[in-house]
Amino acid sequence: MTVDYDSLTNTIAALTEGETDQVALMATVACEVHHSDDRFDWTGFYRVVEPGLLKIGPYQGGHGCLVIPFERGVCGAAAKTGKVQLVSDVDAFPGHIACASSTRSELVLPVRDPSGDIIAVFDIDSDQPAAFSSLDAQKLQDILTAVFAGS
Repeated sequence: MTVDYDSLTNTIAALTEGETDQVALMATVACEVHHSDDRFDWTGFYRVVEPGLLKIGPYQGGHGCLVIPFERGVCGAAAKTGKVQLVSDVDAFPGHIACASSTRSELVLPVRDPSGDIIAVFDIDSDQPAAFSSLDAQKLQDILTAVFAGS
C-alpha cells in the first residue's frame, strides 16, 4: 500500500478542524498516518516536556520508549537539531535507541507550534529497511505544519 497523501491531508484537516488541544491533535494524526500505509509499523509523538527531554505521547503500535533525552537516538537528534531525520538503516545511526527490535528504518519530523518552537517530534518506524523517502518526509511535514503551526 502506498500513501494517498492528498486523501490523508484532507482527512486529517477535516478531523482536526477547530481543535486546539495538542494531545487530541497528536492522537488523531498518529492514528490516521499509522493506518495509511503498511510500511508504518510504529507511529507516534514524543513531546518536549522540559528542556532537552522528550516523553512519549499518543501513538499507534507496540510500546515505545517512555523517555528520550535530546542527546540520544533519532528522535533526540530531530528535537535537538530541529531537522527531519530520514534514516534508512537504524543500526547505522550513532546512538540509535532500539525501543523495538523489529525497527529497521525510521523517519522523525520536528513538530512546531505557531511561534516556531519545537513542541514534539513525530516518529515513524518501519520493519522494512529504507522504507521512507524524501517525499514521505515532505508530505508529512506539510501535514504537521498545517495541524500544529496553523498554516
